[in-house]
Amino acid sequence: MENKSDLNRIVIALGGNALGNTPKEQQRKVEMAAKSLVDLISQGNEILICHGNGPQVGMINLAFEEGSKSNDKIVPMELPESIAMSQGYIGYHLQKAIKKELYDKKMPWHVATVVTQIEVDEEDEAFQDPKKPIGSFYTKREAEQLIAENEGLIMKEDAGRGYRRMVPSPLPKNIVEKECIINMLDNEFIVIACGGGGIPVVKNNSGEYKGVPAVIDKDFASAKLADAIDADYLFILTAVDKVSINWGRPNQKDLDSITVKEAEKYCKEGHFASGSMLPKVKAAIKFVKGGKGRRAVIASLEKASLIMQGKNGTVVHS
Repeated sequence: MENKSDLNRIVIALGGNALGNTPKEQQRKVEMAAKSLVDLISQGNEILICHGNGPQVGMINLAFEEGSKSNDKIVPMELPESIAMSQGYIGYHLQKAIKKELYDKKMPWHVATVVTQIEVDEEDEAFQDPKKPIGSFYTKREAEQLIAENEGLIMKEDAGRGYRRMVPSPLPKNIVEKECIINMLDNEFIVIACGGGGIPVVKNNSGEYKGVPAVIDKDFASAKLADAIDADYLFILTAVDKVSINWGRPNQKDLDSITVKEAEKYCKEGHFASGSMLPKVKAAIKFVKGGKGRRAVIASLEKASLIMQGKNGTVVHS
């Protein structure tokens, strides 16, 4: 094992949509991704993994809601508990796949999932304007029917791909299990944490945490965690190889490397969709601006091992 001072510390944010739509599909994709993730360790890096859960938490939440309508032994599940469930089952798949790769390569690392709470501000304006998409995509007609059947449900069009449920997405303030995560990372653990952006909680005057019905954007949570552990890199891995401007137009341009200033300019010009690429770019900017020499990379999950070779991804730097 290399001395830890010689290792690059990388926080890796895996997109929930890139993990598939069913448990079987997710397991296959995770097994493929695990090879690239473990390769990063072989290249002399220390990794900590976060992941999205947009499709998965929506599926869990909806399953309990629908089940409760026909079976009085099933009760609707609150969103914080649904997020905790998604952390568990996505973490389980990641643990299995990564542990197998470690075993095959005779590498001495351990891997574990931390069910993670993240403190948010109960006065965050996001609670007044739900914008975070979760769950499956629906047609306009299907969305209207769901709204009619479920009081208070908000459905909006998402990036031209259909309609999805919208929930509040407050910014992360503090990672409750931060010390636990750092301790494990310092002792040869690959840690899976802040899954789905973490379970959003608010803290009362007596120090007690209470879950709130919201979803924290996993990219902002990952940037918060990367900042907390003073990571060298933040990798935001998704389904595309690079960030593009003028996306979907004849003059679309893939970006290899951009400065924070350029990234902020592209955000203001509206090049990135609010429900997909925009939070990724904003999280990259926030992380890079938080410390000297930091770099963020937005890249393809399947080609993660090529990032350090400069063959995959868009690099955001100061």
